[in-house]
Amino acid sequence: RACLTMAAVQRLLRSSSVAAAGRRRMATSLAPGQAPAAAPAFPFAGAERRRRPAHERNVQWVFLGCPGIGKGTYASRLSRLLGVPHIATGDLVRDELASTGPDAVQLKEIVNQGKLVSDEIIINLLSKRLKKGEEKGESGFILDGFPRTVNQAEILDGVTDIDMVVNLKLREDIIVQKCLGRRICGQCGKNFNLACIDVKAENGLPPIYMSPLLPPNNCMSKLLTRDDDTEEVVRNRLRIYNEMSQPVEDFYQKQGKVLEFDLPGGIPESWPKLLDVLNLEDQQEMKLAAA
Repeated sequence: RACLTMAAVQRLLRSSSVAAAGRRRMATSLAPGQAPAAAPAFPFAGAERRRRPAHERNVQWVFLGCPGIGKGTYASRLSRLLGVPHIATGDLVRDELASTGPDAVQLKEIVNQGKLVSDEIIINLLSKRLKKGEEKGESGFILDGFPRTVNQAEILDGVTDIDMVVNLKLREDIIVQKCLGRRICGQCGKNFNLACIDVKAENGLPPIYMSPLLPPNNCMSKLLTRDDDTEEVVRNRLRIYNEMSQPVEDFYQKQGKVLEFDLPGGIPESWPKLLDVLNLEDQQEMKLAAA
């Protein structure tokens, strides 16, 4: 099994909590001036799992990038192209918000304030999703929005192999415009974007053009704006992400797994270039271009 198992994650969480509690007890029992012992290495309790080599399974990739940059768009396209599940923690959170479960009220408050959801909640949601995938025989994955902290990255590294981390980059002012233009159809559930972004080259930065993703006429009157898509919330979310993301990027940079990709524009400009750096071909796109 190439995917992360719910049991393995829960063992890691328990062992991590026990180790952390032990370190706290040790720190409080030290004599004045006594230096604490070095913290033990992270206890990978799931290490007994047999890890399938890359040639025996589908890709196991992580997509990093700030909220609103388009991780879901490119990850879902690659998911269809490569035949692997696209697992977005943002979607998992939204599904939980739409449910009547006991965590829905707490999650709504966290999301509306622009805060990041805790490791514990995210890992529990992800564990349930991966368990369902394993039961259906899924192999490989593209994770979108996870891991967001080094603790999450260590847990993931302890139970499975990540082949590559694609880190999407885009200027903050453009991300804010994108987020404020997002809409969702209240009837069909499809996502659209009303923002037409046309930024000229200045101060050594290249021009960027992103055309709007307009809805069909039958969806136009049913468009909804997400509660968390206000400028204040978006900028606060970006600030929190930037503070937390660098350690995660450094974690994977040290493993030599990060592919940095600066989005040159919207999907028509960015998708072919992303495929090029990944050494992939989209046969469907090629057929459309030839036609």
